[in-house]
Amino acid sequence: MIPALLLPAALAALLAVAVPLAIHIARRTETRTIDFAALRWLNPNPKPVQRLQLDERLLLGVRIALIVAIAVALARPVLRPSGDSGPVVAIAPGIDAAQVADNGQRRVWLAPDFPGADRAAPPATADLASLIRQLDAELPAGTPLTLVVPPAFDADGGRLVLSRKVTWKVAPAAATPSAKPERTPPPLAVRYAAERAEAVQYFRASAGAYAAPDQAPAFDAAPVDQPLPAQAKTLIWLSGAPLSDTALSWIERGGVVLLAHDAPSPVEGTKSVVWRDAAAEPLAVEGRYGQGRVLQLTRPLAPKSLPALVEPDFPDRLWALLDPSAAPARVAAQDYAPALGEVGPALAFNPHPLDLRPWLAVLIAVLFAGERWLATRRKRPVMA
Repeated sequence: MIPALLLPAALAALLAVAVPLAIHIARRTETRTIDFAALRWLNPNPKPVQRLQLDERLLLGVRIALIVAIAVALARPVLRPSGDSGPVVAIAPGIDAAQVADNGQRRVWLAPDFPGADRAAPPATADLASLIRQLDAELPAGTPLTLVVPPAFDADGGRLVLSRKVTWKVAPAAATPSAKPERTPPPLAVRYAAERAEAVQYFRASAGAYAAPDQAPAFDAAPVDQPLPAQAKTLIWLSGAPLSDTALSWIERGGVVLLAHDAPSPVEGTKSVVWRDAAAEPLAVEGRYGQGRVLQLTRPLAPKSLPALVEPDFPDRLWALLDPSAAPARVAAQDYAPALGEVGPALAFNPHPLDLRPWLAVLIAVLFAGERWLATRRKRPVMA
């Protein structure tokens, strides 16, 4: 085990040791004068002897130890394991460990806590890239690392950059991942002003395009003064009037609304463009309101101003606008081999250090109790 301090700058608190030293130097133990007859022949004002004297040294030592313990605790002391620098083979769950050659290396699963590969395979995880980074951070710098991964897995960002050069092996997975469920089209609720009832047809047609041939469209259209359906998730607001308080509360709880171009928007912050035409001109912008999303068209709902209304792909564009799908994250392992590079300080070698602060807390409590007992006991030493 190697002792270390995670916050060594906190040792500056050791300067507080000067406080009890100054108190004990400046303060003299209480003296008691005893008169007796022979004293009347002595000089009443003798020249004092100047010398440094520390009284109650045990109490002083306990106070200094208390301050030192507090300063060390603030510096976050830990004990780091020295680490095993032997080669490590990390196998992704879903790969048969028997097909990976065992040459005496330490074999672990790429799973939380990195259990040994001699145990039963843990369930597959979507955090494979994150676990690879964690394993790289927890191994000593000179440890050879071999990663055995399936042909494809979910990535969480850019290419892996590790602190060491690894052996990257792609092995067939024992089981194929289950297919992801199909996305369900959003049900459309439309609230419109009387003068804009004609624009409802475009959204009714989109809802019909979403529905299967033997299903009724998930569509609800009504004037603006009608309440929303209980299960509404998306709202089309075809009016130049402000949203009702009920609708605003619904958006704050996570609802999604598409406003007409002239409707007052509750969004006060910045808005981003989420839909552009072929000439890169903005057609819709988005902002956040509470936990919900507020979308707003930039043009009137008429084919002359917004030709996309009558284009065949308008239902798909509307669906992507109201319920955007997550960006694809699955990558081919052959193209995701880690690169060698500098890692940040947060990814430095850190093999689960043992925090010593709980033990220091006990020591501080004991020292504080001892200091209080020494400072308040009835039989403190008194100089005669």
